[in-house]
Amino acid sequence: MTKKKSLLNGIGNQSMTEKYYDDWALNYDLTLKKWNYKAPKKAVKILSKIKKKLNFNLDLACGTGMFAEEIKKKYKNIIIDGCDISSQSLKIAKQKKLYRKLFKKSFEKKIQITSKYDLISMIGSMTYCKKPGVLFSLICSYLKKNGVFIFTHRIDLWEKQNFDKLIQEFTTYLKIEYRSRPLNYLPENIDFSNKVKIRIMVLKKV
Repeated sequence: MTKKKSLLNGIGNQSMTEKYYDDWALNYDLTLKKWNYKAPKKAVKILSKIKKKLNFNLDLACGTGMFAEEIKKKYKNIIIDGCDISSQSLKIAKQKKLYRKLFKKSFEKKIQITSKYDLISMIGSMTYCKKPGVLFSLICSYLKKNGVFIFTHRIDLWEKQNFDKLIQEFTTYLKIEYRSRPLNYLPENIDFSNKVKIRIMVLKKV
């Protein structure tokens, strides 16, 4: 018997996840709005208190560009590059004309960048990270000194994966700039409701 794909319990391997988001891309923004998804807006509000100016953003797992839409409202001149495994999501992101470049690639694979960024964002996608240590090493290589990495992660998975220990292992390169209280993730989704919380983190490259 095939187990039903689930956002709560995991969709599957990379190819399954890619197909899932390709199929969902056209309705993705509308669905997230119905589920009262506020992580991109909350993340930008937090950033605005930490960084008055941001010039270059690498938006990992950018999807259809929901975070880019929000950050452009606050940092109007920011230049954004995006990365995602879903070609259909990238197609929609491109139509929004928010990004300078778009890379079709897993965030766990190295992106060939031409210059470093003062912001790396990864909003709503840490759930799919199989090798967080590899990801954090890549983040360090992409960031300028004093640049920041903002990401969200589910509290249940944070504890299961011992994310505090992971962050501690990278304190030579990244220090905690901000750590949010537990926040609602998808409150109008029946599987998530008020049970599944996320944390928003900002790490600064030292």
